[in-house]
Parts: sequence; structure tokens; C-alpha cells
Amino acid sequence: MTGGSAAESAVHGTWEPLPAARWEDAFLSGNGRHGALVFGDPDDDRVIVTHHTLVRPNGAEHARPPHLAARLPALQDRLLAGDLTAAEDFTDGRPLQWVQPFHPAFRTRLRSRSTAGAERDYRRSVDFTTGETTAHRGDRRSRVFVSRADDVIVQHVTAADLTLDLAQEHQLPGAPAGLSVGHGTLLTPDGALLNLRVRYPDSDHAYTGVTLAVVTGGTTRLAPTGVRVTGATEVLLLTRVRRHTGELDVAAETRALQALLPDERQPYDTLLDRHLALHRTAYSRVTLDLRADATERALPGSELLKHPGSPALLERLFAAGRHHLLSASGLLPPRLTGLWTGDWNTAWSGAFTNDANLNLQTASAASAALPEVTDALASLIHRQLDDWRENARAVFGARGVVAPAHSDGESGLSYHFSREYPLQLWTAGADWLLKPLVDHDETRGARDPRTAAALAEVALFYEDFLTRTDQDGQLVVVPSYSPENRPANGSWGAVNAAMDLSAARHALRTAADYHPGTPEADRWRALADRLPPHRVNADGALAEWAWPGLEDTYDHRHLSHLYGVWPLDEINPYDTPRLASAAHRALQLRGAENDSAHGHLHHALVAARLRDGERVAHALGQVLDGDFFHASLMSAHYPNRDVYNADAAHTLPGVIVEALVQSTPDRLVLLPALPAAYPQGRLTGIRTRFGAELDLTWTPDTTVAVLRPSRTHHVELRTSSGTQPLELVAGEDRVLTLGAR
Repeated sequence: MTGGSAAESAVHGTWEPLPAARWEDAFLSGNGRHGALVFGDPDDDRVIVTHHTLVRPNGAEHARPPHLAARLPALQDRLLAGDLTAAEDFTDGRPLQWVQPFHPAFRTRLRSRSTAGAERDYRRSVDFTTGETTAHRGDRRSRVFVSRADDVIVQHVTAADLTLDLAQEHQLPGAPAGLSVGHGTLLTPDGALLNLRVRYPDSDHAYTGVTLAVVTGGTTRLAPTGVRVTGATEVLLLTRVRRHTGELDVAAETRALQALLPDERQPYDTLLDRHLALHRTAYSRVTLDLRADATERALPGSELLKHPGSPALLERLFAAGRHHLLSASGLLPPRLTGLWTGDWNTAWSGAFTNDANLNLQTASAASAALPEVTDALASLIHRQLDDWRENARAVFGARGVVAPAHSDGESGLSYHFSREYPLQLWTAGADWLLKPLVDHDETRGARDPRTAAALAEVALFYEDFLTRTDQDGQLVVVPSYSPENRPANGSWGAVNAAMDLSAARHALRTAADYHPGTPEADRWRALADRLPPHRVNADGALAEWAWPGLEDTYDHRHLSHLYGVWPLDEINPYDTPRLASAAHRALQLRGAENDSAHGHLHHALVAARLRDGERVAHALGQVLDGDFFHASLMSAHYPNRDVYNADAAHTLPGVIVEALVQSTPDRLVLLPALPAAYPQGRLTGIRTRFGAELDLTWTPDTTVAVLRPSRTHHVELRTSSGTQPLELVAGEDRVLTLGAR
């Protein structure tokens, strides 16, 4: 068990008494650039090294968006005339092309002589507060973390008598044939240096991993697979991987690793302290305590997963989700697999999937005080804006920007599409990706000029794109696409998808807010006002397409049409009760289709905004009861741990926060959708969008909220008891004591 009291240890870490047999159960560490999957057995410590930039060239790096702008007016004519299949041939005829796949780099492996009965002593753990994974067996101790301060994977093994072989191995599952592989091993005065260079087939791209081994005591000599250490007391490994073209200067990389080593003794502790100043500070900003049973809190993760209704499990998954999300975010935000994979054949290329998954995973960034995640998302967006501009020009003949539905992290060009997934038609992506950046600006009370500039480009696109009108003179979004669904009586490309309407309205009005007093702002607001309202269908539900004659398809994993409810504030029970009721009816009618984790938790996020705690609990139950989590507490895409995927792990903290606290720049909602299974608890460190930090404590009899505002503001307080005004003064704590819920 990790340090601290039993309760603190259970919430802040997890442990296992047995080895991890599969990489899917590996404990995880990361710094947003490098990732480490730590697993093995008592005599075989294995760490798989990953890096956010490791995507395998497959020809897609040269793909461009389809040049369809000249054909756009004809398509619009056909769709508006009632041709429900017109968009099926709006393509340049290419087959579906996946983005470059994300893959692992290599594995470092420390093998020692087998010790009879060692398994009985073996115990491994991860401490979420430090990002450190630890394995014990007898007097042998192995520790691994990925430094946020020094961008290096640090592995430290100690024992009274260490005899082991050290190697770098590229042969991981799914590695393609034709890789050009070179190994280099060199003895140094303090140990050894290993490097592994891998060049992709038919490409000038390569990557090189460098591992510096510092050995205390004993002897170190070359071995066929790397080096052999005999009779040592400590082995410290520092590992980095770089993606490059041409040749990497290994000597320079080695000097950079050596420069990290302090002159004094205990280099591991010095490296860890530098890392903790960043990781622990970020991770500890927000905590959740559901007053769970101490006995259940003390269980290892795999055992706790057998208690899906336990508050202790939800505490642990909240903590794990924050740890994994932080660890996967830095250079870029999380991919579908977070920052980790032990297999070259990752599902869906391990890409950034922007029409739901990335947005769900980053749902808690602003409210749960992880600006590191928002910064990583901003980095992905801003480095791709040139590509987004090309998407707008090529497909729509428009100025401004259009985001792709899929990205490998390098290219932002839209080239992943097919007849069944006409993702080249999707125009709402830029607004959804920018929404967390806007939320972040609201929490801190200052507008990032880069966000303002990007919003202006989104608005510029809509100025050029929104040119068609209906018979009432309202603007029409045509073509329009609701990821990844289709009307029951039509094809995938349609007219006036609810998500597209909400995104266009929100983007135009938000861009205007970021550019007050300008002619552009007036023009953008006027354009937003000309968009049609949402439609309520014959079932009393918010229609997925606000166009007469298009019928809903209810059994689908995506809830794109409820974008106005979450993450936007366009539809809510307070300002738009009729539309909120229709949205709630749409949620009731929505099926789960293929039981994907992201579908269930997206459902929970929308339900929380609509104040439906029972539906939040049901959606959470589908995931907690469905065997979605590995022993590492990383998640899968489907039940029964099928397809390694970070959606559930990273999204779950956002669901919990939304069920307990919601805010807009002018409103605070307390306990809007608390599941009955959690009648008491404490949530601390939440950031509100009106600039106050909030701690919340609740029991069946009393709710206490402590607000620490950073700016003076008037907000509306909503609770189960009703509505009241709330005056906040910068620098003055405000304590709210409320009665029974």
C-alpha cells in the first residue's frame, strides 16, 4: 500500500499482490510526452516506452483533404430539393484512409535469476500522487516514474545482490516486417549506455531510444542482448526516445541524460523531487471522498473492481482517472489509448478522435483544475490551424477553419472519411475542440488571444458557409452531419443537424464576445440570430435533425444532437425548460447501440445537466458493472475489457464533477444530479466558470459549500431548495450552509 492513512492510500493509489501478465494490466506513468507501461514478474521487470509523436508513416502523412468546393453548390441544391442520398457521392472516390497509427517504441527489460517462491512475496503498486510505480519482492525493490520536470523515464532497482541482464527490445506485438533496427551498447565508467534505432519501412522517419544505466557496486559487462550486471546494489536507468529523420546525435542525447544526474548521492530521490513539484501539485488540486468503507478502500484494484456498487471503487476510479489524464497530457492531450499502448495494432489507429472521444476525455479539465490538459489541447489545436484552413478551402471553398474528425497529432487535414462516415462534411468540430479553452478562460477570468484568434476564424468560416436559406428566410446548414448517425429515412449527409446548429450559434456568439465593439462582432451575432431553432419531433423529443421530414434513429452510441445540453449551456432546465424537457425525452429514447464506454458516460454527462441523478447512476452502473476496467484501472472501449481505450478512465471524473457541481459565468448549481448511492461525501478544489474555487461537503441533512472567489461577481445559486442571488467579493471566502436536499 502507498504511504499515508489507509483511506488516503486507497484513494490516491492502487496495488496488486500478483504480477501483471499482460501489458493491458500494466501500471501507468507519464509526463504528457513520454509514457511508461510498467509490468512483469518477480524476475523480469518490463517497461514499455511510448511517446506522443510516435506515429507510423503509412502514406497518410501526404494525404490532403478532398477538393470538393466546386461541387458544393450542386450538392446543396440536391439536399434542399429533398434528395436524401445526395451526399453519398460527394467525395473524390478515394477509399477510407486511416490516419498514421500510434504505436509503442520499445521495451526495456531487466531479467534476474529465478528465486523459488518469489511470487508469494511479490507486490506492485502505483501512487497517483507521485506517478510512481513500485514492485517489491524480498529485499528487491523496483521503482519507475516519468518525470514532468526532466522529460525522462526513471527506473531504479535496488537489492543486496543484483544479478541481471538489461536489454532494449523493439519486438512488441504487431511490429511490422521491414523495420530497420540497430543496437548500440557501450560500457561507461558508471555502468553502460544502450541505444536502439528503428527506421520505418520505405521512409526517412526513424526513432531512437537511449538508456543510460548507472550501476552501483558489482561488475557490468557486455552481453549478447545488452549488458549483464553482477553483484550490484543499485541500478538506475534513464530512458528517452526521439522521433527524427536522418541520424540522431546519440552522443548529445547521452550528455543530456548525464546532465540530469546530481553530483550528490541519491540521484533517484533528487529526480523524483523535481518531478513531484509539478505532478503532485497538479494531481492534488482536487480530491473526492465518498465516506467509503475502510475495508473496501484497502482492497487492491482488481478486487475492488468486483464491488461495482462500492463508493470506494468510485473514489479509486476518480483518482485513477485524474492521474491517467494528467499523465497523458502535456505535449498533446490524450489519444484514444491515453499515452500508452503495448501493441502496434491499436484500434482506430490510437488517434485523436474529435467527434466525441477527445472531447469527453477532457471534460473535467477546467472544472477539476487541470490546466495542463487544457494547455495540451490548445497545443494540438494551434499547431494544426494551417491544416484546418486547408480543410475549409478544399471542401467548402470558404475562409476560416474546419477541424478534422480524426488526427494523428501531426496532421490536422481531413482525409479520413467514407460513405458510411462522411466526416469531411462535419463542421462542428472546431467549436467543440475550442470549448474547453473558452471554459478555461472563464475560470481564470482572462481571455487568451490565441483562443480569440481561433474563434474568429471559426466565425469567418460560418460567414462563408451559411449562405442558403429556407422558405422562411432562416439560414440552413447544408450539408450537415450528426456524428456518427443518420436519419432513419435518409443518408448520413443531411440538413440542419442539431449539433451543427448549436455549434454554429455558439461559435458565432462566442467569437463576438471575444471581439467586443467590433463590426465583426455585430455581424457574427446577426448571423447567429438567423439560424433556425431546434425542432421537437412527434415523440416530444429534441430532433437530431431540425429539418422537416427527417426521422430520428434512436439506437446509437453518440449523443451529438444533445451538444446544446452538454458541453454547451444553450439548453438547460432554467432558461429553456421546454427544450430541456425535449432533450430529456431524447435522452430517454436513446439506445446504447454497441455498449461503448464513451456512449454511456456521454449519456451521464447530458443527464447530469438535465438534473437526472437516476439516469446518471444508471449510466455509471453500465460501466462499473460491465467489466470495463483493467487491473491498472485503465479502461476498455467495450464490456469485458474488450479493446484498450482511455474514454471511460478519463471521462469518469468529469461525470462525477457534473453530478455534484455545475457552473456558468453567472450561475452555480449544487448537487444537481447526485446518485442516491452516494448520500455523503466531500469534493474539494473545484474551479467555477465565474472565478471561484469551491469545496463541497454533503450529508443527507446538510450541504456546505465554501467559495473562494478571485473576482467580484453576482451569480445565481441553484439548489434543490430553489434559487437565490449570490454576491461574491474577490478575496473574501463565502460559506453557504444549506438544509436537507
